[in-house]
Amino acid sequence: MTSNPKLTQIDIFTDGACIGNPGPGGYGVIVVQDGQEIERSQGYRLTTNNRMELMAAIEGLKVLKEPVRGRLFTDSKYLADAINLGWVDIWRGKGWRKVGKGKVLNPDLWQQLQQLLDTHQIEVVWVKGHAGHPENERCDRLAVQAAQQKNLLIDQGYETSQTDTAPQPGLF
Repeated sequence: MTSNPKLTQIDIFTDGACIGNPGPGGYGVIVVQDGQEIERSQGYRLTTNNRMELMAAIEGLKVLKEPVRGRLFTDSKYLADAINLGWVDIWRGKGWRKVGKGKVLNPDLWQQLQQLLDTHQIEVVWVKGHAGHPENERCDRLAVQAAQQKNLLIDQGYETSQTDTAPQPGLF
């Protein structure tokens, strides 16, 4: 997408957390526009940290009602590098397969994220986690609190991709 200076400027701060990996997880998001903030968080009963990092970015972008220009802050090198180094474009071009022909992990989330990024002009900015960045620390607290809630949602993309027949946490 070409640069459009008339687009609304926003900042999206994200973080994901997992208690065990896999285990119960959650994400936290703060979207800031014109000094106003929207917070979102949600927990899942069985997922991975990488999935929660991706879900945080997706949910932050889903808040947007029209195309915007902005920055998405993440402490996930996996997420930042995949976007900034063009890995996602390569994976998409190869049918969500890696260069070595293996399957990309979390293709359901990468596809959602890429579709949302195609709508906006978003710069993905990596920040060091647990280093005192105020919004990143807030997102971390939101994500951890979400993962600790009762009645967590099912991460269908993760649970249906697993062939393990071991009992799932939270069923009884």
